[in-house]
Amino acid sequence: MSFEPLASDFYSYESLLTAREKEALAEIRSWLEREVRPIVNGYWERAEFPVEVVKPLADLGVLSYAWDETAPFENSAVFRGFVALELARVDASVCTFVGVQNGLATGSIAIGGSDEQRREWIPKLASGEVVGAFGLTEPLSGSDSARGLRTTARREGDEWVLNGQKRWIGNATWSDITIIWAKDEDDGQVKGFIVPTSTPGYEATKIEGKVSLRIVQNADITLTDVRVPESLRLQNATSFRDTAAVLRQTRAEVAWSAVGTAIGAYEAAVRYAKERDQFGKPIASHQLIQDLLVKCLGNITASLGMVVRVSQMLDAGEQRDEHSALAKAFATSAMRETVAWAREACGGNGIVLDYEVGRFFADAEALYSYEGTREMNTLIVGRAITGQAAFV
Repeated sequence: MSFEPLASDFYSYESLLTAREKEALAEIRSWLEREVRPIVNGYWERAEFPVEVVKPLADLGVLSYAWDETAPFENSAVFRGFVALELARVDASVCTFVGVQNGLATGSIAIGGSDEQRREWIPKLASGEVVGAFGLTEPLSGSDSARGLRTTARREGDEWVLNGQKRWIGNATWSDITIIWAKDEDDGQVKGFIVPTSTPGYEATKIEGKVSLRIVQNADITLTDVRVPESLRLQNATSFRDTAAVLRQTRAEVAWSAVGTAIGAYEAAVRYAKERDQFGKPIASHQLIQDLLVKCLGNITASLGMVVRVSQMLDAGEQRDEHSALAKAFATSAMRETVAWAREACGGNGIVLDYEVGRFFADAEALYSYEGTREMNTLIVGRAITGQAAFV
């Protein structure tokens, strides 16, 4: 399949990809435009997830690329970032599903699991046979998860007993497994567990009334004496440092998703500006509209340069927490500004689903906050700059 560069990639960062990566990206882009874009507005309005996209995503390799066990070909973190961008420029919720499935759930097992656990679970998650969720955030613990985690794990022989609550857990209303992070009552350290959602005492309740990422099925989880065998404890996840290693990997991809969301809104605004006539000519010919679109493109281009470099550093083994934190903080802030300008360019039509901008505008709010708020990420970068921690 021929590869057509995005017009919104103004400085041609896609040229850094290999020929094989471009071919795969073109296939993903074509499928998203053909199969996903036409249906997402309806699913967004109904607050439902299109489960029929899971198998095609798996068949395309989208759930496989990051892991040695399942990658269909050798690929770069820059390529995987562009995959996240492509998903988000069509729909941020489908992108979020992939981020949870591939980055957080599979990533937890890839980073914290034993070789045996990796062999058992990663292929199942990559094929879509098993849908995963990631249970870290709690009703009273979000930004302070490193210290404030309240869910507990107690060892009883060859089993662990989990008690507590989780909140905002994506995919959790229909996942087959959820990675639950809990504090060991014995040593006070955070440990990870692969919890089948059919386990007695596990209950997930959908969070209703969302105005952002409505397609994502977020849930409140209650764990009441949930018994998990030692074989389902992540064998190499023994403290919150291991949890943070998962988040470090996925935080940069959230930044890529933010760029994709900004591009989705910008491209919709450009289409609208070319088609909408006022005062006898397309509004694209008005100076104020061009100013808004150029500001959008400037934010996108600056953010894209940052996330490309962060992914290159990941490939080189040079990425640190502060690098992904700066990318996430900057790209999501720029995205929030960009989707607002795109909505402004569409006037009143920018708040209805027909023109797509309104969906990107609303979904940006969730990306701005999840996987580390802007404020928490600035503190991570601030600590690296000054050598002083200012978290409390």
